[in-house]
Formats: sequence, structure tokens, C-alpha cells
Amino acid sequence: MLRVLRANNPSPLTGPGTNTWLLGRRQIAVIDPGPDDPAHVAAILEAVRGAEVTAIVVTHAHLDHSAAVPALAAATGAPVMGFGAPTAGRSPVMARLAAEGLAGGGEGLDAGFTPDRRLADGDAIESGEWRLTALWTPGHFGGHLAFRWDRSLFVGDLVLGWATTLISPPDGDLTDYMRSLERLAGLSLDRFLPGHGNPIEDPAARLSFLAAHRRARTAELLAALRDGPADPATLARRIYDVAPEILPAATRNVFAHLVALEALGAVASEGPVSPTARFALAG
Repeated sequence: MLRVLRANNPSPLTGPGTNTWLLGRRQIAVIDPGPDDPAHVAAILEAVRGAEVTAIVVTHAHLDHSAAVPALAAATGAPVMGFGAPTAGRSPVMARLAAEGLAGGGEGLDAGFTPDRRLADGDAIESGEWRLTALWTPGHFGGHLAFRWDRSLFVGDLVLGWATTLISPPDGDLTDYMRSLERLAGLSLDRFLPGHGNPIEDPAARLSFLAAHRRARTAELLAALRDGPADPATLARRIYDVAPEILPAATRNVFAHLVALEALGAVASEGPVSPTARFALAG
């Protein structure tokens, strides 16, 4: 038995709101409890009344997915499961940039998140009713996990049901993201169950679109840099046609592409790599 409760936290980045998935009938896994919203926590507790919550499962430690964990854990006594500390799983490039002072773009890192059980790639969570297998899928977030359930996959924010995924260093890493898309493309799955938006009934088509979208963005950036050095915000205004409130997120996405290109040697930063640095084509 699978149900979904949608939190009342719509926004340009969360779409219609965060999906909290309830898996099981008598022994329930709560996947992504959602934001710190007493009304949403109350709705979860009402939905699981008469059953046992045996696992609180978190795809990644962004506040719109994990901030309700303390209240739900206190109310149910269920163990909390996730990849690890909020900064765990970052790539060496992102760990270095963070150590040099690079901060996120306000995506809502849950700095206090600490799971009771840390899950590695391939670890299983199960009850008498269901079995979930953790897949480490960094890209949107270093410690991001997806969870396979039969031929469905709870994909968190790696693949959204309504938009493309924000990638914002140092939590997000475009190189990791592309690898994670490729990994999912190699699985035989019928359905993606995202953290935001509706279920995705054609996973292969969605993955193909997302990979092509990122390759096209990279080509656009390289073309734009032929006109001379520019910072991420300038480049975002050149290549994106979005509402003003979306432009900061677009700028972080551009920055993610530039970080990946800098690591490959295709572009160079004028000074330390940062969201305000100017980048130029290498050579």
C-alpha cells in the first residue's frame, strides 16, 4: 500500500509542495517527512493511526524534506534513516570549495540532521510488507539517496515530476548528477516517485530529457563565453528566459556548470572559484 501526503509548502523551487510517501499498511515507512509544519506532521500521524511507523526515511537533508523529522520521531519512536551528516557525500571538488569558504545559495541545508542509522549504497530496509534498497545518487545533494521498491524508485529531488533539478554547489555537483542519471538509466524501472510533483510513468524518457537538457545548457554557456569573460549571474541572464524570482536559482545552476567545466579544464576562473567570479574559456 502506498499513499502520498503533500506538504503545504509550494514555491518556485518546491513546485506544488513536498511529497511525503507512506509505504505499508500495518508497518509503515515514512519517506521524506517534509518541512517543519505542525499541520503536516499532524496529517502524517493521522494517516498512520492504528499502524506502526517502523522507519523514517530521508532522501536528503534539505529542510523541505527533513525538518519534520524530530517531531515525527518523537511522536512515533521510529528510527531515522539517511545517508549521514548534511555535508557527507560531497565530491572532492565540492569538499575543497566548501573548505575554501564556498557557501550554498540558501537551499535550506538541515545542519542538525543526524540519522539513527546511516545507509550506504545497496543497504536494505525492510518489514514484513515491503523492502527498500538504498541507492546513493549524488548530484542535487552529496548525501542524496534514492530508494528502490520493486520496480518503482523514490527519487527525492534527483528527478522532479514538474521541473528540472536545482544543482547548487557545494551541495550540488553537476558531474555527480550526470553520473547518477546514467546509473538510473541502467535500471529496469516502471515508475519514479519524486519528492515534488506527480509520479513519472516513463522514467527512461525523463532521464533522457534531463541529460540532454544539461548538455544543451553546457553548450549554451560555452557559446556565451566566446563573447568574453562573465560571471554566473550575467551568463544566467543571457541564456535563461525565466521569471525574476527564478533567476537566483538559474544563476546557481550556471555556476554548477562552470565548476564542472573548470574541473575539466574547459574554462578558467579569474581568481578563486565562486558564484561571483568571472569565468573565461580556457586557453
